[in-house]
Formats: sequence, C-alpha cells, structure tokens
Amino acid sequence: MSDKQQILDTAVANGDAPFLVALEGNADGVTWSGAAGEASPGMAAAPDTVHAIFSMTKAVGSTAAMMLIDRGKMSMDDPIDKFVPEAADLQVLDGFDGDTPKYRAPASMPTMRQLATHTSGCVYEFWNADIGRWMAATEHPSIISGLKSSLNYAMAFDPGSRWDYGTGIDWLGRAVEEVDGRRIDVFLQEELFGPLGMTDTACEVGDHMAPRLAKVKARGEDGAFGDFEMAPVPNPEFYGMGHALYSTPADYMTFIRMFLNRGTMNGHTFLSEAAVEEMLANHIGDLRVEPMTSLAPPVSADVHLFPGTPVTHSFGFVRVEEDVPGMRSAGAQGWAGVLNSHYWFD
Repeated sequence: MSDKQQILDTAVANGDAPFLVALEGNADGVTWSGAAGEASPGMAAAPDTVHAIFSMTKAVGSTAAMMLIDRGKMSMDDPIDKFVPEAADLQVLDGFDGDTPKYRAPASMPTMRQLATHTSGCVYEFWNADIGRWMAATEHPSIISGLKSSLNYAMAFDPGSRWDYGTGIDWLGRAVEEVDGRRIDVFLQEELFGPLGMTDTACEVGDHMAPRLAKVKARGEDGAFGDFEMAPVPNPEFYGMGHALYSTPADYMTFIRMFLNRGTMNGHTFLSEAAVEEMLANHIGDLRVEPMTSLAPPVSADVHLFPGTPVTHSFGFVRVEEDVPGMRSAGAQGWAGVLNSHYWFD
C-alpha cells in the first residue's frame, strides 16, 4: 500500500471524513488515484463517484465566458448590462433606515472581469451579514433557488472596490447564454464536456450517473456523520454557474488538465495559449482575497486561505502570489466546493 493510500484509509478509519477520493495528474494524464470508505451504502468511493460539486462549478462557468472572450464575442471589461438588460436594475445597499433597506446607484456596472473575480459587489448572504439582513427584510430568494429573479441581489459595494465572495459567476453564465444563444448547460455540453470526454459532468444527474451519486454527509452534535440533504435545485429556471454542476473526480481532473495543456486536449482547442495565460493572471491587482467568516456554520466553517501569503484571483480561480513552502508555488490556481471538494493546479 502506498503512503498516500494509507493517508486516505487512516483518515476515514479515524472518522475525519465519511469517505475520500484523491487524484494526482499532469498534462499527460492521471499519475495516481486512491479512495477510501463508502460514498453511499454499499458503494465504495472511487474516481468515478458522482458528486454535487457546488462552487467547483465557478471555474467552469468562467471558462465558458473566457471561450467567448477568446472568440471576440465579449471582452473582460464589458459591463454585464450590455448583455443581460435586467442587470441595469442592480443597486448598492446603502445601509438601513430601521429595518428598511436604503439604496444608491452603483458607481459603475460590474464588468465580466469583476464578476469572475468576486470584486463585482454581488455577494452571498452566507458570508456577508448586511446581505443576509437585506434578504430577510425583503424576502428576496436565494441564488440557490434557481429562480431568475434571485440574481438581482442588492450589491454590497461598488464594483472593483474590494473582494467578497458571491454570485458574480451566475451573472457571467447568463451573459454567455445571451451572447451565444444556447442555454448554458447546452453550451457546456457541446463546447466543453463533450469534446473533453467529460461524460459524467452535467447540470442534472443523468441516468448513467445516478447509481454512482455520493450521499451528502454532515457531522452531527454527537460527532458522528449522518445524512444531510443538500443539492442544487433540479430543473431550475436557470442553471447558476456558481453552484449547479455534478461531476466526478476523474472528470474534473480532465477539465484541469486542459489548462495544463495550454487550452488544447483530445485534438480540440478550447482556449488559445494566449487566452489561458491571460485567464490565469492576477485580475484583481492590489486587492486581496479576504478571510471569509461563515454565517452558516452548519454548512461551512470560516475560510482563511494561506495566512501570511498574498492571495489574489485570476479569471476563474483563486491564485497564490508567493510560494507556500511544501504546498504551492507562486501562480498556482485552485478553489473548492462547499461539500469539501478541493482542487489545485500549477
């Protein structure tokens, strides 16, 4: 048994995780894979186990937008209302008069770049107390409802003024739909998943995927893992590119390998080499990815990435600007999903 496999086996045996799957790879393919535990009763975890990947969707949605930018259909600095007219209604939350929200016009409309990098002002209620209070006061539906009307959150700040995690890439997916003309799930299947051979990645769990779908588990007050219902809304009004996808570790490795191959795989060019280089650059300048304090502790812990290391954002991923000894090198990219799915590449 390899040391890596032993790490997985020991972690599951110790109750650190209900099950684990891990893969390593490079531009040429998978170099190691391992798994431990049962992903659902009677089903061993494996590289082809299907997961709701939630925020690992974001990199895919950003890639769809980058493909259209690479084709000259839009630019990073185009404002969102150029493509999605209802975005013109976005307003900045300017405090409260008692329990009544106050608003003002934003200094500018969020751009494609700001939406992709979480500097747009469009912020999740799970991480921002003001937006949570606003949603409670207005009964505005959460983005995870799948309703088109849910996109129009009040903005927490003027675009470009700071970083705060949120719904920007859901808007980005809507822009792709308006510019391309296909619904985002169809665009992704025809332009990305199909040509890459990602047969287990989709916005809905296909019949061939369902028998391999992992059960979601959460740790209860007694410390034991129990079933926990958490999944994207099926057949929504629109597929939010912040959270809507299901995939497998093996498929997502294929997606990452496309970047390691500079945009070309399986005889298909998805992005030009120049576009890959541009996509993976720091797109927030001197701003930094800030520590995130969870307002939903049953679902997520706080997030503070690499304390002491400057962390920025590319057009699709979180990026470290300095070496993290023993862990990452400067320029490495990655992110995660709320169900404890993680990835990074260099």
